[in-house]
Amino acid sequence: MPIYAFACKACGHAFDRLQKLSDADPTVCPACGAEQVQRQVTAPSFRLAGSGWYETDFKKDGDKKRNLAGDSAASAPAPAPAAPAPSSGSD
Repeated sequence: MPIYAFACKACGHAFDRLQKLSDADPTVCPACGAEQVQRQVTAPSFRLAGSGWYETDFKKDGDKKRNLAGDSAASAPAPAPAAPAPSSGSD
């Protein structure tokens, strides 16, 4: 079950709640009792890292798999294009 973050607009009390996706959000603040609780947007607490995370592991063998974590060679920036040679003016 996911953990959701909530905050009361009346008193500023912030709290987390472990609940099912189908459960109703709380409406009453546990600190002040006001009915001004709102769900907060938070960042996920995990990160895909390593060489084993692919865009999808269910592609057919002929499809190209793209590594989401990247590697040092693939994540290096592309070299900048060479600057054109200055023109001498006499063609």
